[in-house]
Amino acid sequence: MYSNVTQALGPRVLHDRIYAGDILRFGTLASMTDLVSYSQAFLEDAFAPFAPVEIHRHLSHDQQTESFAQRQRDFARSPEVRRLWRDVFEACGLDAQGLARDALYLRFQPHQDPGAVVPRARTTATIAFHRDTWGSNLYAQTNWWAPVYDIDAGRTFAIYPSLWDRPVANTSADFDLGALLERSKAGGRNAVDADAAIPHLTEELEVADATPVVIAPGEIIAFSSAHAHAGVPNSTGLTRISLETRTLWIDDVRSGRGAPNVDGFARWMSPGMFRRVSDETPLHEILGMNRIERFAGPIPARPVTAP
Repeated sequence: MYSNVTQALGPRVLHDRIYAGDILRFGTLASMTDLVSYSQAFLEDAFAPFAPVEIHRHLSHDQQTESFAQRQRDFARSPEVRRLWRDVFEACGLDAQGLARDALYLRFQPHQDPGAVVPRARTTATIAFHRDTWGSNLYAQTNWWAPVYDIDAGRTFAIYPSLWDRPVANTSADFDLGALLERSKAGGRNAVDADAAIPHLTEELEVADATPVVIAPGEIIAFSSAHAHAGVPNSTGLTRISLETRTLWIDDVRSGRGAPNVDGFARWMSPGMFRRVSDETPLHEILGMNRIERFAGPIPARPVTAP
Protein backbone atom coordinates (compact mmCIF):
# COMPACT_ATOMS: atom_id res chain seq x y z
CA MET A 1 0.00 0.00 0.00
CA TYR A 2 2.83 2.38 0.80
CA SER A 3 5.42 4.05 -1.38
CA ASN A 4 8.55 4.23 0.75
CA VAL A 5 10.33 7.58 0.58
CA THR A 6 13.95 7.94 1.68
CA GLN A 7 14.70 11.52 0.64
CA ALA A 8 13.03 14.92 0.44
CA LEU A 9 10.75 15.09 -2.59
CA GLY A 10 10.04 18.81 -2.91
CA PRO A 11 6.53 20.27 -2.84
CA ARG A 12 5.56 19.71 -6.48
CA VAL A 13 6.58 16.06 -6.68
CA LEU A 14 5.22 15.25 -3.23
CA HIS A 15 1.82 16.81 -3.84
CA ASP A 16 1.41 15.46 -7.36
CA ARG A 17 1.95 11.96 -5.97
CA ILE A 18 -0.48 12.61 -3.12
CA TYR A 19 -3.14 13.91 -5.55
CA ALA A 20 -2.70 10.76 -7.63
CA GLY A 21 -3.54 8.59 -4.60
CA ASP A 22 -0.04 7.59 -3.44
CA ILE A 23 0.38 6.83 0.26
CA LEU A 24 3.89 7.95 1.16
CA ARG A 25 5.80 6.46 4.08
CA PHE A 26 8.79 8.38 5.42
CA GLY A 27 10.88 6.10 7.60
CA THR A 28 14.25 7.78 7.99
CA LEU A 29 13.53 11.26 9.37
CA ALA A 30 15.55 12.31 12.41
CA SER A 31 13.03 15.11 12.94
CA MET A 32 10.19 12.57 13.22
CA THR A 33 12.16 10.60 15.81
CA ASP A 34 12.58 13.85 17.76
CA LEU A 35 8.85 14.58 17.58
CA VAL A 36 7.96 11.09 18.84
CA SER A 37 10.52 11.31 21.68
CA TYR A 38 9.12 14.67 22.75
CA SER A 39 5.55 13.32 22.59
CA GLN A 40 6.43 10.29 24.71
CA ALA A 41 8.10 12.47 27.36
CA PHE A 42 5.08 14.81 27.35
CA LEU A 43 2.67 11.91 27.88
CA GLU A 44 4.74 10.11 30.49
CA ASP A 45 5.01 13.30 32.52
CA ALA A 46 1.28 14.03 32.18
CA PHE A 47 0.13 10.54 33.20
CA ALA A 48 2.81 9.59 35.75
CA PRO A 49 3.01 7.20 37.50
CA PHE A 50 0.91 5.28 34.92
CA ALA A 51 2.05 4.13 31.49
CA PRO A 52 0.24 6.25 28.87
CA VAL A 53 -0.91 3.21 26.86
CA GLU A 54 -2.51 1.77 30.02
CA ILE A 55 -4.16 4.96 31.23
CA HIS A 56 -7.67 3.66 30.44
CA ARG A 57 -7.20 1.15 33.28
CA HIS A 58 -6.92 3.95 35.80
CA LEU A 59 -9.46 6.56 34.62
CA SER A 60 -13.21 6.31 34.14
CA HIS A 61 -14.61 7.14 30.73
CA ASP A 62 -15.59 10.64 31.88
CA GLN A 63 -12.13 11.16 33.37
CA GLN A 64 -10.52 10.01 30.15
CA THR A 65 -12.67 12.42 28.13
CA GLU A 66 -11.58 15.40 30.21
CA SER A 67 -7.97 14.35 30.69
CA PHE A 68 -7.38 13.62 27.01
CA ALA A 69 -8.98 16.93 26.01
CA GLN A 70 -6.62 18.82 28.32
CA ARG A 71 -3.58 16.92 27.03
CA GLN A 72 -4.67 17.69 23.45
CA ARG A 73 -4.98 21.41 24.22
CA ASP A 74 -1.60 21.59 25.93
CA PHE A 75 0.09 19.66 23.14
CA ALA A 76 -1.43 21.69 20.30
CA ARG A 77 -0.48 24.99 21.94
CA SER A 78 3.14 24.02 22.60
CA PRO A 79 5.71 26.12 20.68
CA GLU A 80 8.06 23.14 20.79
CA VAL A 81 5.46 20.90 19.14
CA ARG A 82 4.99 23.48 16.39
CA ARG A 83 8.75 23.67 15.86
CA LEU A 84 9.14 19.90 15.72
CA TRP A 85 6.31 19.50 13.21
CA ARG A 86 7.82 22.25 11.08
CA ASP A 87 11.12 20.33 11.10
CA VAL A 88 9.26 17.22 9.89
CA PHE A 89 7.62 19.10 7.01
CA GLU A 90 10.92 20.65 5.97
CA ALA A 91 12.67 17.26 6.11
CA CYS A 92 10.05 16.00 3.63
CA GLY A 93 10.98 18.85 1.26
CA LEU A 94 8.25 21.38 2.10
CA ASP A 95 8.90 25.09 2.66
CA ALA A 96 7.19 26.47 5.77
CA GLN A 97 6.38 29.71 3.94
CA GLY A 98 4.36 27.88 1.30
CA LEU A 99 2.59 25.44 3.61
CA ALA A 100 -0.47 25.78 5.85
CA ARG A 101 -1.43 23.29 8.53
CA ASP A 102 -4.43 22.30 10.61
CA ALA A 103 -4.23 21.85 14.40
CA LEU A 104 -1.54 19.46 15.64
CA TYR A 105 -3.55 16.62 17.11
CA LEU A 106 -2.61 14.13 19.79
CA ARG A 107 -5.17 11.35 19.26
CA PHE A 108 -6.26 8.84 21.90
CA GLN A 109 -8.14 5.63 21.15
CA PRO A 110 -8.59 3.70 24.40
CA HIS A 111 -9.34 0.01 24.65
CA GLN A 112 -13.02 -0.89 24.72
CA ASP A 113 -14.49 -4.29 25.34
CA PRO A 114 -16.34 -5.63 22.26
CA GLY A 115 -20.00 -4.68 22.44
CA ALA A 116 -19.50 -2.08 25.18
CA VAL A 117 -21.76 0.97 24.88
CA VAL A 118 -20.05 4.23 25.86
CA PRO A 119 -20.68 7.88 24.91
CA ARG A 120 -19.15 8.91 21.59
CA ALA A 121 -16.95 11.71 22.93
CA ARG A 122 -14.60 13.24 20.35
CA THR A 123 -11.53 12.67 22.54
CA THR A 124 -12.08 8.92 22.91
CA ALA A 125 -14.25 7.68 20.02
CA THR A 126 -13.11 5.46 17.18
CA ILE A 127 -13.65 7.61 14.08
CA ALA A 128 -16.15 6.19 11.59
CA PHE A 129 -15.58 5.67 7.84
CA HIS A 130 -15.15 8.96 5.94
CA ARG A 131 -13.09 11.04 3.57
CA ASP A 132 -11.76 14.21 5.22
CA THR A 133 -12.61 16.13 2.06
CA TRP A 134 -16.32 15.42 2.60
CA GLY A 135 -16.18 17.99 5.39
CA SER A 136 -13.46 20.44 4.35
CA ASN A 137 -14.00 20.61 0.55
CA LEU A 138 -10.28 21.28 0.18
CA TYR A 139 -8.96 18.79 -2.37
CA ALA A 140 -5.35 19.92 -1.99
CA GLN A 141 -5.52 18.65 1.60
CA THR A 142 -2.93 16.11 2.78
CA ASN A 143 -3.20 13.96 5.92
CA TRP A 144 -0.14 13.19 8.05
CA TRP A 145 -0.31 10.36 10.62
CA ALA A 146 2.17 8.68 12.96
CA PRO A 147 2.02 6.45 16.07
CA VAL A 148 3.60 7.59 19.33
CA TYR A 149 3.94 4.05 20.70
CA ASP A 150 3.92 0.63 19.05
CA ILE A 151 0.69 -0.29 17.27
CA ASP A 152 -0.71 -3.37 15.56
CA ALA A 153 -3.55 -4.15 13.16
CA GLY A 154 -6.08 -4.03 16.02
CA ARG A 155 -4.99 -0.65 17.32
CA THR A 156 -4.78 1.73 14.37
CA PHE A 157 -6.89 2.98 11.45
CA ALA A 158 -7.51 1.49 8.02
CA ILE A 159 -7.33 2.96 4.50
CA TYR A 160 -9.50 1.73 1.61
CA PRO A 161 -7.31 2.09 -1.52
CA SER A 162 -9.90 0.64 -3.92
CA LEU A 163 -12.32 3.45 -3.05
CA TRP A 164 -9.90 6.15 -4.24
CA ASP A 165 -11.86 6.68 -7.47
CA ARG A 166 -15.09 4.88 -6.55
CA PRO A 167 -17.99 7.07 -5.37
CA VAL A 168 -19.97 5.98 -2.31
CA ALA A 169 -23.21 7.34 -0.86
CA ASN A 170 -22.66 9.77 1.99
CA THR A 171 -24.14 12.70 3.93
CA SER A 172 -21.73 15.44 2.82
CA ALA A 173 -24.49 17.37 1.02
CA ASP A 174 -26.19 17.97 4.39
CA PHE A 175 -23.04 18.58 6.45
CA ASP A 176 -23.19 22.02 8.13
CA LEU A 177 -19.61 22.92 9.00
CA GLY A 178 -20.50 26.41 10.22
CA ALA A 179 -23.01 25.10 12.75
CA LEU A 180 -20.54 22.47 13.93
CA LEU A 181 -17.81 25.05 14.55
CA GLU A 182 -20.24 27.32 16.41
CA ARG A 183 -21.26 24.48 18.74
CA SER A 184 -17.63 23.55 19.29
CA LYS A 185 -16.69 27.17 20.01
CA ALA A 186 -19.51 27.58 22.49
CA GLY A 187 -19.05 24.37 24.41
CA GLY A 188 -15.58 22.99 23.61
CA ARG A 189 -14.66 20.04 21.42
CA ASN A 190 -16.64 17.58 23.51
CA ALA A 191 -19.81 19.64 23.00
CA VAL A 192 -19.92 17.98 19.58
CA ASP A 193 -20.55 14.25 19.43
CA ALA A 194 -17.91 12.35 17.47
CA ASP A 195 -20.51 11.15 14.99
CA ALA A 196 -21.73 14.69 14.31
CA ALA A 197 -18.22 15.96 13.60
CA ILE A 198 -17.92 14.34 10.15
CA PRO A 199 -20.17 13.35 7.22
CA HIS A 200 -21.02 9.66 7.09
CA LEU A 201 -21.34 6.73 4.74
CA THR A 202 -24.95 5.83 3.92
CA GLU A 203 -24.56 2.54 2.04
CA GLU A 204 -23.42 -0.95 2.94
CA LEU A 205 -19.92 -1.61 1.63
CA GLU A 206 -18.11 -4.83 0.87
CA VAL A 207 -14.48 -3.88 0.41
CA ALA A 208 -11.77 -6.53 0.33
CA ASP A 209 -8.76 -4.23 0.62
CA ALA A 210 -9.40 -2.29 3.84
CA THR A 211 -5.78 -2.09 4.99
CA PRO A 212 -4.79 -1.39 8.62
CA VAL A 213 -1.91 1.07 8.87
CA VAL A 214 0.91 -0.50 10.85
CA ILE A 215 4.09 1.55 10.98
CA ALA A 216 6.71 2.00 13.69
CA PRO A 217 7.11 4.98 16.03
CA GLY A 218 9.43 7.37 14.18
CA GLU A 219 7.78 6.66 10.82
CA ILE A 220 5.05 8.84 9.31
CA ILE A 221 2.68 8.50 6.38
CA ALA A 222 1.22 11.21 4.16
CA PHE A 223 -1.88 10.61 2.03
CA SER A 224 -4.60 12.57 0.32
CA SER A 225 -7.53 13.60 2.50
CA ALA A 226 -9.71 12.24 -0.30
CA HIS A 227 -8.70 8.67 0.64
CA ALA A 228 -11.48 6.78 2.43
CA HIS A 229 -10.41 5.65 5.90
CA ALA A 230 -11.79 4.63 9.30
CA GLY A 231 -10.63 3.82 12.80
CA VAL A 232 -10.21 0.13 13.66
CA PRO A 233 -12.16 -0.76 16.85
CA ASN A 234 -9.58 -1.21 19.59
CA SER A 235 -9.98 -4.16 21.95
CA THR A 236 -6.26 -4.90 22.26
CA GLY A 237 -5.94 -3.99 25.94
CA LEU A 238 -3.84 -0.90 25.22
CA THR A 239 -4.68 2.69 24.34
CA ARG A 240 -3.56 3.78 20.89
CA ILE A 241 -1.90 7.21 20.94
CA SER A 242 -1.02 8.86 17.63
CA LEU A 243 -0.07 12.16 16.02
CA GLU A 244 -1.91 13.70 13.12
CA THR A 245 -2.47 16.89 11.21
CA ARG A 246 -3.51 18.04 7.76
CA THR A 247 -1.69 20.43 5.42
CA LEU A 248 -2.32 22.47 2.29
CA TRP A 249 0.24 23.71 -0.24
CA ILE A 250 -0.98 27.30 -0.50
CA ASP A 251 -0.24 27.77 -4.21
CA ASP A 252 -2.30 24.67 -5.01
CA VAL A 253 -5.28 26.04 -3.09
CA ARG A 254 -4.99 29.27 -5.10
CA SER A 255 -4.82 27.41 -8.42
CA GLY A 256 -7.46 24.77 -7.64
CA ARG A 257 -5.01 21.91 -7.91
CA GLY A 258 -5.69 18.78 -5.87
CA ALA A 259 -7.09 15.27 -5.72
CA PRO A 260 -10.21 14.36 -7.71
CA ASN A 261 -13.60 14.81 -6.10
CA VAL A 262 -15.59 11.63 -6.75
CA ASP A 263 -18.41 11.93 -4.22
CA GLY A 264 -18.16 15.13 -2.13
CA PHE A 265 -21.21 17.42 -2.11
CA ALA A 266 -20.65 19.88 0.73
CA ARG A 267 -21.33 23.51 -0.19
CA TRP A 268 -18.74 25.07 2.08
CA MET A 269 -14.96 24.95 2.45
CA SER A 270 -12.89 25.63 5.56
CA PRO A 271 -9.64 27.53 4.92
CA GLY A 272 -9.89 29.16 8.36
CA MET A 273 -8.95 25.89 10.03
CA PHE A 274 -5.40 26.21 8.62
CA ARG A 275 -2.45 28.46 9.49
CA ARG A 276 0.76 29.12 7.59
CA VAL A 277 3.53 27.05 9.12
CA SER A 278 6.12 29.83 8.99
CA ASP A 279 4.24 32.48 10.98
CA GLU A 280 0.80 31.12 12.05
CA THR A 281 -1.10 33.52 9.76
CA PRO A 282 -4.62 32.14 9.14
CA LEU A 283 -4.92 30.75 5.62
CA HIS A 284 -8.19 32.52 4.87
CA GLU A 285 -6.48 35.87 5.49
CA ILE A 286 -3.64 34.94 3.11
CA LEU A 287 -6.18 33.98 0.45
CA GLY A 288 -8.52 36.93 1.06
CA MET A 289 -11.40 34.59 1.95
CA ASN A 290 -13.83 34.08 4.79
CA ARG A 291 -12.95 31.60 7.52
CA ILE A 292 -15.73 29.41 6.13
CA GLU A 293 -16.25 30.09 2.44
CA ARG A 294 -19.00 29.15 0.03
CA PHE A 295 -17.54 26.39 -2.17
CA ALA A 296 -17.13 27.46 -5.78
CA GLY A 297 -15.26 24.46 -7.13
CA PRO A 298 -16.57 21.55 -9.20
CA ILE A 299 -19.11 19.33 -7.47
CA PRO A 300 -20.34 16.05 -8.97
CA ALA A 301 -23.55 16.55 -10.91
CA ARG A 302 -25.79 14.68 -8.46
CA PRO A 303 -25.46 12.96 -5.09
CA VAL A 304 -24.60 9.29 -5.14
CA THR A 305 -27.41 7.02 -3.96
CA ALA A 306 -27.03 3.57 -2.58
CA PRO A 307 -27.97 0.77 -5.00
